[in-house]
Amino acid sequence: MSRKILFILNDPPYGTERSYNGLRLAGALARRPETEIRVFLMGDAVGCAIAGQQVPNGYYHLDRMVESCLRHGAEVGCCGTCMDARGLGEDLLTGEARRSTLEELADWTLWADQVITF
Repeated sequence: MSRKILFILNDPPYGTERSYNGLRLAGALARRPETEIRVFLMGDAVGCAIAGQQVPNGYYHLDRMVESCLRHGAEVGCCGTCMDARGLGEDLLTGEARRSTLEELADWTLWADQVITF
């Protein structure tokens, strides 16, 4: 039986390390066969899924971390209202990350055995 874990990230991609740490843990758990992982990005965290981020040498690339989660079977949804508020179109999202809704977040919350927020 698999364990279903939902991560909800709220913080911006850079400036704090909360989203970074949330994606690190989500990625580590996504690699385990006994887990199903879903990640919902809301507020400033929707910026984590923007493709092609250019950061200084030595900085982490959150778009690559999102892609790694996806490669290991996680689902990644981005709050559509939060994207609209920031002028972000779905065409800017990396990999299989996709625009989502609060209704889907509600469904995912009921699906999950555990919800972790960052």
